[in-house]
Amino acid sequence: KGLLDGGVDLFVIETMLDIQEMRAALIAVKESCDLPVICTMTFAEDGLTLTGTDSLAALITLQSLGASAFGCNCSVGPEAMLKLIKNLKPYAKIPLLAKPNAGLPKLIDGKTVFDMDKDEFGSFVPQFAEVGVNLFGGCCGTSPEYIKVSAEKLKNAKPILPKVESLSAVSSSRKGLLLTRNIPLVVIGERINPTGKKTLQAQLKEGKFDEVRRFASEQAESGAKMLDVNMGMSGIDEKEMMLKSVKLLSTASDLPLAIDSSNPDVIEAALRVYPGRALINSISNEKKKIEKLLPIAAKYGAMFILLPLNDDEIPQTADGRIKEVNKVFTEAQKLGFTKDDIVVDGLVLTVSADQNAAKETLKLINWCSNEFGVNTTVGLSNVSFGLPERKLVNAAFLAMAMYNGLSMAIANPNEEILMNSKLSSDVLTGNDKGSKEYIAKFSNIAKETITKPKDTLSINELIYQCVIEGNKETIVEHIKKAIEQKIEANVLVNDSLIKAINKVGDLYDKKVYFLPQLIASAEAMKSGFAILEPLLTKKEGDLTQKAKVILATVKGDIHDIGKNIVGLMLKNYGFDVIDLGKDVPAETIIEEALKQKASLIGLSALMTTTMVEMKTVVQLAKAKNVSAKIFIGGAVISEQYAEEIEANGYAKDSIEAVKIAKKLCGMA
Repeated sequence: KGLLDGGVDLFVIETMLDIQEMRAALIAVKESCDLPVICTMTFAEDGLTLTGTDSLAALITLQSLGASAFGCNCSVGPEAMLKLIKNLKPYAKIPLLAKPNAGLPKLIDGKTVFDMDKDEFGSFVPQFAEVGVNLFGGCCGTSPEYIKVSAEKLKNAKPILPKVESLSAVSSSRKGLLLTRNIPLVVIGERINPTGKKTLQAQLKEGKFDEVRRFASEQAESGAKMLDVNMGMSGIDEKEMMLKSVKLLSTASDLPLAIDSSNPDVIEAALRVYPGRALINSISNEKKKIEKLLPIAAKYGAMFILLPLNDDEIPQTADGRIKEVNKVFTEAQKLGFTKDDIVVDGLVLTVSADQNAAKETLKLINWCSNEFGVNTTVGLSNVSFGLPERKLVNAAFLAMAMYNGLSMAIANPNEEILMNSKLSSDVLTGNDKGSKEYIAKFSNIAKETITKPKDTLSINELIYQCVIEGNKETIVEHIKKAIEQKIEANVLVNDSLIKAINKVGDLYDKKVYFLPQLIASAEAMKSGFAILEPLLTKKEGDLTQKAKVILATVKGDIHDIGKNIVGLMLKNYGFDVIDLGKDVPAETIIEEALKQKASLIGLSALMTTTMVEMKTVVQLAKAKNVSAKIFIGGAVISEQYAEEIEANGYAKDSIEAVKIAKKLCGMA
């Protein structure tokens, strides 16, 4: 509001690491004005943000939400950023922006300098134009001279306009899912729905989500590419349970979500917190849905399933449903929707009541796919209701629907016969190019291992699993049961908690887990350790012999996400962490280290302008004869920089910080 009152012409939201924070900022601007908004995020050389969002997912999310331009700035030099822009261009319906750093930072004579001069920087500029960048600038290490050279290089370049006007795609907080034509059928897992599931119903009434986690994990392992989330049942607050489920699944799974509810308020609440582009299930030609849900879908940039029925009837024929499709699409167009934003539901009715029902659905799917040109889906299990051996009917109908152009199906991916039919049909329709998915599935049958069901796990294994899954609610119950069973606290810590968090660290190193999963697991371990800590016996080298660590973000720097995560992980490994916060002067850090008789000092900096303050801390520590070892980290920090300022260690992330801390304390 202050910026608007000051008369700004546009907004630039840049250097963002978290897609949810970027969404919040973009929504805030869009709700305040109609000015253009440029959104740029910071990606590492692997194409991921610090929190694990890939560049395609970020593009899909933000351009659907109304960003005027999208791109990347900071973190990497022009060579790495060039690849990002090239990979994004085919899917961008808005202009792309690039603002790379001038190479990598180095400390020379006490000053931070970058290793790429203006001419080398400028040599990359024509390549950016060739791959389709529309706005170009410089970030850390650049100056007006760099921009002058870049402008000269672009003088005769012709901008390449966005290559698509619309894009059929959804996204999670980490991955994008393209819903283009002629790809393998996308299975939307249907199991996160309390209907007919007594255990899930009981858990939701208690505010627990173990079954939600389990269904999400199992469906992903079985081949689902999206998850349908429905919390519709009596005896619970549907909106509250939907919000908690969406927040949980945004961390626990990397699959995009379909938000499934008959209540527009529930859908809107879920869309507001969902850190991606969701699919709404569903919008029909019913007055309430058209008037309330279409504007909500437009505001949050969601795709939606079009259910071809109205307030008065469910059309029994394909022709009747086609009329409803056209009516809803006409209204949707008024709000800016295209055919790429819509998935038509074939409206499957049971053949046990009407044997022509399946034929009419197939006619509609064929028309949508081959004439109207939209994606289609079906609620597969409806077709076999009331019949014996329903799985056989479902599988056969799926194959027929896929032949007619079906692109998605809401189904149970744990049904083997169904998924085998899907894989086979993908090969026969030519949508599984080179039969890759089919071969990948069936060439490894002998190598597959069977995961133990949870009801056969020991209490130690259940505690281990809670840390792996980041389940901080259930771990407390399991640990209390373990204590009742007279299992020693030391055994639970070493064999379950430490073993699990080490596994999480390994998954993080391999980029199977990302920052949200790491934080969730660390929080789960923290909850468990809080119960066990008073019971631990004081033995040589166990977790009660705590080394003190001073943590701080250095003076002038207000970024503390990374430092906070390091602190959480160090606490979980038994260190006594004293966190001084952010923007902390060197004098305060050293005074506290002396006062606390600390063994370690951990320093964080995210900006090149503040990283030099780390050297000030190191020098002051020497002058004051501080015995504490100093290790440093942050986005702009390197091992070479640590050596240059004579710090005792460098950690690239929180997992590495634990290893360095243990090594410096002689615990490795």
